[in-house]
Amino acid sequence: MIKAIVNGRVFDGEKLHSGLAVVLHGRTVHELLPREKLPVSVAIECDLGGHILAPGLIDIQVNGGGGVMFNDAPTVETIRRIGAAHRHFGTTGFLPTLISSNLGTMKRAIEAVDKAITGGVPGVLGVHLEGPFLNPAKRGIHKAERFLELDAGAIDLLTSSQHGCTLVTVAPETTENTMISRLAEQGVLVFGGHSAATCEEVQAALKAGMRGFTHLFNAMSPLQSRAPGMVGAALHDPDSWFGIIADGHHVHPTTFAVAVAAKRKGYAMLVSDAMASVGTDDGSFMFDGSEIIAGEGCCRLPDGTLAGSNMDMISAVRNTVRFAGVDPTEALRMASTYPAHALGLEGELGYIKPGFRASFIELDENLNLFRTWIDGKASA
Repeated sequence: MIKAIVNGRVFDGEKLHSGLAVVLHGRTVHELLPREKLPVSVAIECDLGGHILAPGLIDIQVNGGGGVMFNDAPTVETIRRIGAAHRHFGTTGFLPTLISSNLGTMKRAIEAVDKAITGGVPGVLGVHLEGPFLNPAKRGIHKAERFLELDAGAIDLLTSSQHGCTLVTVAPETTENTMISRLAEQGVLVFGGHSAATCEEVQAALKAGMRGFTHLFNAMSPLQSRAPGMVGAALHDPDSWFGIIADGHHVHPTTFAVAVAAKRKGYAMLVSDAMASVGTDDGSFMFDGSEIIAGEGCCRLPDGTLAGSNMDMISAVRNTVRFAGVDPTEALRMASTYPAHALGLEGELGYIKPGFRASFIELDENLNLFRTWIDGKASA
């Protein structure tokens, strides 16, 4: 059935338009045209009442939500529950993220994501395996005893997904650049993170095929005057993406603003790094044998160590406007258009254009969220 969304302003990922109707045909956008040219045969699905229609938000780092963690139960049902929780906050596409685990759990996670995609679980775009090929010196909440060498057997597993995107976070100094190249050549998106690499080591990994960086500034070698580290390499490289957590805890707002200003436009992405507490009223939860305390947008261990975030993506968008002083449309791009490009999905997501998947959010001028669509299906 052909239907239309009308009476709103349409941010198509590039510009904000007034007076356009968005015509949907099943899962995709059929066309955009002036309201007065809308055929009378087209059913009106939604009158936006002057609100903004924008591309749905894409989060490439989602550890949990709705009271569950992907690590605890890497199943289709867990993925469905996480996606449903984050959809309430504008996330219409996401990568369930597995914190460093053993190969058996990684295999189950990859298989669960494959089944979730083929089974039509809304919003699932692939899997993010954050480790276990990391540096113990920058482990964060990851268990160092789970860290592994990136060998041929691991590469076979990491390239085994049949559907969607696979993103793998590695510490480049812990492996050979030939291994990074092998992953990249087989379509795996390699990001650097949980790393003590020098700037030179990072630059060599980028040449080998590494394409981005996981939660910039956190658990990586810092930018210093005579040692640029991973942060310096990430900010300097024009062709790699970085994810950054806009909760005001993982990165100071001033530092956040500097990073966004320094990076080539189109390559700074917002991520939530969300934990199980997002979408719940839970003040704490257990993960991997430790109590995690949630509050004020972040999660911490009892000793104060950061342990992921308690933040959602629309909050990250609002915080970005506040922290970096960017236009709201640019903050939206950082949470939709740019992640789509990073994942190689810029031909189907991140924009509102004919032929693209009909995944949108409805919001007002203050970036308050009202409704979402995933593949043409509106939220209740």
